Formats: sequence, C-alpha cells, structure tokens
Amino acid sequence: MTVIVPRRALISVSDKSGVAEFATRLAACGVEILSTGGTAQALREAGLAVKDVSEHTGFPEMMAGRVKTLHPAIHGGILGRRGTDDAVMLEHGIAPIDLVVVNLYPFRETVDKPDVTLEDAVENIDIGGPALVRAAAKNYASVGVVVSPADYPEVITAIERGAFDLALRSRLMAKAFDHTADYDRAIANYFAQQFGVANDDLFPTHYHADYQLHSTLRYGENPHQRAAFYTTRKPAGSTLATAKQLQGKALSYNNLADADAALQTVIGFQEQPACVIVKHANPCGAALGENILAAYNAAHRCDATSAFGGIIAFNRGLDGETAREIISRQFVEVLLAPAYDDEALHVLAQKPNIRVLEIKSEGHKERDWQLTSLHGGLLVQEWDKGTLNRADLQIMTAREPSHEELRDLLFAWQIVKSVKSNAIVLARDGATIGIGAGQTSRVFASQIAMLKAESEGLNPQGSVLASDAFFPFRDGVDAAAKAGVRAIIQPGGSVRDGEVIEAANEHNIAMIFTGMRHFRH
Repeated sequence: MTVIVPRRALISVSDKSGVAEFATRLAACGVEILSTGGTAQALREAGLAVKDVSEHTGFPEMMAGRVKTLHPAIHGGILGRRGTDDAVMLEHGIAPIDLVVVNLYPFRETVDKPDVTLEDAVENIDIGGPALVRAAAKNYASVGVVVSPADYPEVITAIERGAFDLALRSRLMAKAFDHTADYDRAIANYFAQQFGVANDDLFPTHYHADYQLHSTLRYGENPHQRAAFYTTRKPAGSTLATAKQLQGKALSYNNLADADAALQTVIGFQEQPACVIVKHANPCGAALGENILAAYNAAHRCDATSAFGGIIAFNRGLDGETAREIISRQFVEVLLAPAYDDEALHVLAQKPNIRVLEIKSEGHKERDWQLTSLHGGLLVQEWDKGTLNRADLQIMTAREPSHEELRDLLFAWQIVKSVKSNAIVLARDGATIGIGAGQTSRVFASQIAMLKAESEGLNPQGSVLASDAFFPFRDGVDAAAKAGVRAIIQPGGSVRDGEVIEAANEHNIAMIFTGMRHFRH
C-alpha cells in the first residue's frame, strides 16, 4: 500500500506543542480522532470533536490511567494487516486506526529533577505509549506514526494532498523506533544507577550511550571521512557543548578535538591567569602569568613554531591588548575564553575566519566516563581525575626542592597530565619551556623536550622536569642533568627506582615521587 488516506487517528501526547492545530487539520480531512486523558481535554478545548478511547473500546480506563489503550480494539486496529487481516477485524468489530500520534511520558525530565522520588520515576515509565508507537511502526505499510511535533507540518501537508506515501511512513517508522529506544535507554540507565544492575559495583552489563546530535561536520579528521558532534543530554560546566561561537567558520572535527584538549587543560588552573596553546591534541605551550597577556607571551615562547595554527585557551576574559598581540604574532584556528571585552571583539573581527568561542565559567564539572571506540567494541574508563596535594609528595633525594622549584614541579605535573605518552614537560617560572610528547621512548621524549627548548632559545638550565610515568633507567635522569634540570617529579614504581634516585643524588637533583602516573594514549 503506497499511499494511505487516514480515516481514524489515535492522538495521545505528553508534548502538546502544535497538537491542536494538527488535529484541527486532520478533522478537516474527515479523520475521526480518538484520544485519552489530558490530550482529549486539550483537543476539546480547541473545539474539536474527540472520541474517548474508553468509548471506542467499551472498556473504562482504570488503575489511575495505567490501563487505557492496552486493548484488542486499539492494537488490533493498528496492527491489522490491511487485506490480510480484514476478515478477522470485521469478525471482532475492530475498526482500523490509520494514524498514531504519540509521544511518551517525560521520564528523563522527571528524573532530572533534584527532588525526584523513586515513586515519581516509576510512575513516569510509559507502558501504553511505547506499545502504541511500536505497533504503528511495525505496521508502517498501512499505518502512519508520528512521535515528534516537528513532523506535524510535513505529515498533515502530505495527508491533505493525498500523498501520505510509503517513503514518508518509512522515515516516520525509523524515527519512532529511535524514539522508543531512546526512552528505554533513559530508563535503563537511571535504574542501573539506582540499583547497580552490573557485573560489579561500577560497570553495567550493557553500556547504553546517551548522546544527542549537536551538529554534523563538514568532514572528519580527513576530507574523505564523514563526522558529527554529539553531546550529552544535559551538558554542565565549562564544555564545548555549551560554548557560544561569537565569530568564525564552522568548527571542524579536528578543531573540536584540539579545543577540548585545550579547555580541559586550562580549566585545571583557577587561582592565576593561565594560557594553554594546543596543536594536534597536545599542549605545545602553557603558562601562568600576572595577567592574560603575560601568560600568553610565556606560553607562545615555549614553542612558537608549533603554536602557528594552534588552539589558544584562557581561563580569564580576553582583552583587546592580548587579542591584538595574538593576531599580530601568529595564525590561530580557535580562541577559547570565558569572556571577551568589546575591544577584543573589535580586534578579532579583523580576522573573521578565527573561530571565537565563549566558554562560560560555570564551575568545572568533572567528567564521568571516557569512551574510546575499537573495531567491534568500546573501551570505557573513568576520566583521569587524579589530583595531587603537597602532602602526597615523597621527596626521594638528599636535596629537597626549593619553594620555587616545588611550585614549578606542581605546575609541570598538571601539564604533563594533558600530554600524550610518553610525555616529558620542562618548566620554569610558571611556564613550559619544552614539551616532548607521544614518543615510544621516554629518553626520546626527554631529548625532544630539551631540543624544543633550545630551538626556541630557552635555556633548560635551572628548569624542572615532569614525567607522566616512571623512569625505567637512569639514562633519562642523566640527560636531564646534562641539560641543567634541577628538580624532577615522576610517579616512581620502577624496579630500578634505586638506580634512578642514585643518579639524581649524583647530579644534586631534587626528585619527588607522586605514586600516581598519567598515561594518556
């Protein structure tokens, strides 16, 4: 059956946006309207003739509305195959229902309320609604199903024109199953959290991702790859999902990945103005300063070569002087800051392709889970929320770090957490001066950090070094000492820790163990 002409519609919606106008146009096409509860009342108030489902079935609603549409007169009218089941429907007095307009109880909105009770959650589990939607979707060859008010205009126009065809009904069917799957996913996630339906106390036996489409992207990492940006249902805190783009081209896949890396690094600093410059998901410069301009200058100085075409993030509002310095000095893809003054916006408008994002400082909300796709699978882990207090530090060498060295060690440790492993960060005076990222050897990572410092005219003499994992051999310490490093922070835990500590003592280097590593793959 390619085109259908609805004679009877069942309308029962939680979201009543636009439903009265839609039903009015249906009635004008000669469609009989069945309805229940609040929807029936709303339609009658709009002046429409509505037949109650209980009148249609000859069976009253009961159990405070829990049972109303679960009846053969309803489901038979929806599921009956036109032509095949006509005789059965006639025998049992089942009238066909050709259009089902249903969306579901607001379960997610209910459980998002801070004062929700378990009883509230349970009562907002829709039973009849999903059954109606699934029945209509299953019989899409003969029945139309509408779950979103956004589809009302297209559906009613098609019905008025006699063009409610199989192609449209097929699209509506797919959307209907997505609607019920999303609904069940929300219920499953909520009760898994409430009652621990899991193999252990943390991970559910089935992982139900709960994201919604934010935007499709021009392409992925490369032009031949398709891509999209999905966000959590209620993104909170400082995130790209809640960012406001003030100017510039649309964000690309790589822009988003790098911007997120920059944002997650810079929000780790709250007490002082901070700047982080990211390239290919790695910090290439980071610094604290007495103001934003000083922080930017120091961050850019670390690796001006890599900073070209990078992503720059600030933890304070951007002023005109700093904006002018940035665009006079380098090409930048994306800027992130919690605010921009009028002068900064005027300066940046001279470079209209720069993507300028305003990330409101709404309090940093720690992420829960990190998802990494594998071919045929998914890795799920907690985000690296590991923090370090001075009380956690173990001084392993004869020489203790000075106050200034300790400050820089803690700064470098915060940055190395954001650098791809194997990772080495050199820092001095609250700024990175060399970063070695993503190497298969920790010695090579150390050498690259030192080479980068030297190539930018930054002398590693008197700097500190942070390593994301332990030194397996003393050679990394020897290389650091040769470059002039005065203090090292690392997790410890190597079978050769004694040898590594001995090397530090030989070179009069202060060494701190954290007992925590920060691998980042």
